[in-house]
Amino acid sequence: MRFALLINEPPTQRAGRGEAEGREAYARMLDFAARLRAEGRLVAAESLAHVDTATRVRVRDGRPALLDGPFAEVKEMLGGFFLVEAASRAEALEIAARCPAAAWCEVEVRELGPCFMSAGR
Repeated sequence: MRFALLINEPPTQRAGRGEAEGREAYARMLDFAARLRAEGRLVAAESLAHVDTATRVRVRDGRPALLDGPFAEVKEMLGGFFLVEAASRAEALEIAARCPAAAWCEVEVRELGPCFMSAGR
């Protein structure tokens, strides 16, 4: 089974730490990815740029609208993700608990599945 580990962080967090601290945190995340790769669990992982570089696309009545950031309503931003293979949800949660980012933000665990499946399946 595949799970996405979504790194949800406060948008002000990156500005609140210095470059050295940010580089150290990033190095810890790269090390975590390398360990997952060595375990044969890592499918993909990426860090995302700050939300102020984001653009949302919305199509209404066949016409696209572009909405630029930063967004005042943002309380968290998706800072990055790990796409992992796990035998069960419990195993995916254990992997998420090992993620260094869990110490300074939240790691949301989401099983991959088609959009037509309901919450109860």
